[in-house]
Amino acid sequence: MITKLPRWVEYGSFVLALVAGLINSIGLLGFKHQAVSHLSGTATLLGTGMITANFSDVLHLALVILSFVMGSVISGYFLRSGALKLGRNYSGLLALEAMFILGSVYFLVEGSVQGNYLVSAACGLQNALVTTYSGAVIRTTHLTGIFTDLGIMFGARLRGQPFDKRKASLFILIIIGFISGGTLGACFFNQLNFYALYIPAGICLLLAFSYSIYSAKVSRA
Repeated sequence: MITKLPRWVEYGSFVLALVAGLINSIGLLGFKHQAVSHLSGTATLLGTGMITANFSDVLHLALVILSFVMGSVISGYFLRSGALKLGRNYSGLLALEAMFILGSVYFLVEGSVQGNYLVSAACGLQNALVTTYSGAVIRTTHLTGIFTDLGIMFGARLRGQPFDKRKASLFILIIIGFISGGTLGACFFNQLNFYALYIPAGICLLLAFSYSIYSAKVSRA
């Protein structure tokens, strides 16, 4: 159970889920109407595309998936552990995610699919920033696992097992953040088109800066 969950974990998870929701909604509205913060739909399109699509479309989908994986590789290389721990260089990776997103704006505005690959890599990098905290699997770029875990928790509670309210609150915050990001992304895309991606990029930079200050303050205490 997460009995002593630091507030910075909850706040950070909410903000990262908000970022992912923003990116994914912009992707659905603008990146050939494809989700980019997770790969289930993309992998399905890749599978069906083997029969129904041309080679260039299949290659594009494969590169989107590869880009996501490469983003995860970057996080895995620099963090060397999925366990969430204060003091790790999350700020540097968040700044790199922001750079990927900013770079994607340049290409997408020019109509280049290279932007799709950069923003997919940004989502892969973010999703791999944190994998576990005190036994709770944390994902901020998609909600399937979160909803599944909540269902398991409620089922276990009906069976008489203790209910971890802190873990549930973390999952609910992630859900609220992702859905809120989707709503905001749709609003901003209608006004700014692909320039709306400046907003999640700016949030990542702000989060990186805030984390650096907080981590330094705690280490001095």
